[in-house]
Amino acid sequence: MHTLDDSEIHQIVQQTVNQALGLSQDSSAPVTPPIPIKETTKLESSTEARKIVVIGADHGGVDLKELLKPVIEELGFEVIDVGTNNKESVDYPDFAHEAAKLVSIGKAWRGIMIDGAGIGSCIVANKVPGVRAGMAYDYSSAVNSREHNDTNVLTLGAGLIGLNLAKQIVKTWLTTEFGGDRHARRVNKIIAIEKQYMK
Repeated sequence: MHTLDDSEIHQIVQQTVNQALGLSQDSSAPVTPPIPIKETTKLESSTEARKIVVIGADHGGVDLKELLKPVIEELGFEVIDVGTNNKESVDYPDFAHEAAKLVSIGKAWRGIMIDGAGIGSCIVANKVPGVRAGMAYDYSSAVNSREHNDTNVLTLGAGLIGLNLAKQIVKTWLTTEFGGDRHARRVNKIIAIEKQYMK
């Protein structure tokens, strides 16, 4: 049995979105399982993007951001740091938006944003089209957000987790594949709902 990689999954999701745009607005209508297509999508615009992880933080997450960057690089990813780079008070929406935007436009494969609790940045990132952000606080939530929800942005609360747990979450999140199957159907519905409000 052929195992789908992230690029193929994103292609399937994109095709489903295109199909959904041609359907009626009846939210009860079932989503037809898509057939893989060859075109690259906005979220997977190049093979180089698959190797790039964007990371950002506010003043509450800047120290953890700096400690996690080498961990990400050790896994073989290039890191784009969108700041902040000091402890001076800043507004997390600015940095969460910038990180999520790079994922949305295909300049980064995945994104990580760190603030004090991880909640606010998650809300911001989820306002950006094409982004599915999830906050993780332990191993299980990191696995679940990837396997079940195909998240492409991870948010962390620096005030809630320590360095060792943060490292475990990041490594797990970056290496866990999307489960597909029934989860793909549900993610397709999330994408279709998002598209309804982008008209």
